[in-house]
Amino acid sequence: MTFFRTFFTPQARAAGLAAALLLAGSAAWADEYAEVQRLQRAGQTSEALARADKYIAANPRDPQMRFVKAGVLTAAGQAPQAEELLVQLTRDYPELPEPWNNLAVLHASRGQLDKADEALQAALRINPAYATALENLGDVRVRQASEAYQRARQLDGANARLAPKIEALRGALAGAAKPGG
Repeated sequence: MTFFRTFFTPQARAAGLAAALLLAGSAAWADEYAEVQRLQRAGQTSEALARADKYIAANPRDPQMRFVKAGVLTAAGQAPQAEELLVQLTRDYPELPEPWNNLAVLHASRGQLDKADEALQAALRINPAYATALENLGDVRVRQASEAYQRARQLDGANARLAPKIEALRGALAGAAKPGG
């Protein structure tokens, strides 16, 4: 599943850009996001989280740094904390589909496919043209179909119609496991 491809929809990015141009120091803020992500990629998770926390303390209503922090937490194996942060983002910014998408990725990674499906549906109610959420919904539903066919085969091993379906989905799942663009 594609995780953290983009944070804001094109409309939200345009509005954010206009607002940023009006604010002094907007370049410094963008540098803060990049620096937190750089620290995380360099394996300096504690430093990345400390920097994110410092920024959030000074800018508590900034959804993007909270989103970036959720990504750092996820990469650091702290999924429960990332989930808590993403859930809070969905409450504070109900107009943003991206936190729902990333919640879905966390749910799917734990095999909670029904929860992942619900979160992706929420993202798509907000933005029906959110391609990443649509892709992720397809991935979740392929996994759900595979699980249903596997269960059907356990219950009715003589059903010859199941084998080609399971094989077809095996190929689709192998393709879904490759990094998304």
